[in-house]
Amino acid sequence: MGGKGKLKKWAEMKSFNNVVEPTTEEVFRKDHSLKGKWRSEVFKNDNPIVLELGCGKGEYSVGMGEHYSNKNFIGVDIKGNRIWRGAKTAFENNMNNVHFLRTQIDHITSFFAEGEVDEIWITFPDPQPKDRLERKRLTSPMFIDRYASFLKPDGIIHLKTDHEDFFKYTLEEVERCKFNLLESTFSLYDEMAENLDPKTQDILNIKTFYEKLFSAKGHSIHYCRFQLN
Repeated sequence: MGGKGKLKKWAEMKSFNNVVEPTTEEVFRKDHSLKGKWRSEVFKNDNPIVLELGCGKGEYSVGMGEHYSNKNFIGVDIKGNRIWRGAKTAFENNMNNVHFLRTQIDHITSFFAEGEVDEIWITFPDPQPKDRLERKRLTSPMFIDRYASFLKPDGIIHLKTDHEDFFKYTLEEVERCKFNLLESTFSLYDEMAENLDPKTQDILNIKTFYEKLFSAKGHSIHYCRFQLN
């Protein structure tokens, strides 16, 4: 997309009431003004909060928001032209339980307080395949420690990916850290479908732009969910 198209989307996004775009100064503060206040100041309810990290166009946040009106969803991504798509859909459909946060996940602890988040979805993240970039993987110890600072004690982390090495790495970390592995499959749509309730099947059948791309190439989709304690 050309620069003019991106600028147009960014300008339109300013009119949406479901996008939080912190300034550079706010990002580098220890605590953002919404930290610990998402329920009271953004969603105006006490429902559970679910994050989608690296949400891209927000397909999962919007899709889950449609299925669960009694939960709050926040899609997190740094790319404004991607967030625009999900934010526009949610805004035009009056989905008050779906919001977006434009920031790097490196700064995620600035935005959420201890126990504020109930679930995390990590959908088709950059696998960072080179060993020297291992710590940048969204399931590396560095990031897991950050999630632990705001995920409630029995909160669940979900991962969907087509990258087998990244998936194996995640399972190894889960085992090494003695996390509670609740579900794991290297072929989501072949192995798990019959064992899940209809609503869970619907959620797992939501396909992001990248999942559609990878599935079209014949890639298997891997999925797991686990608790930190």
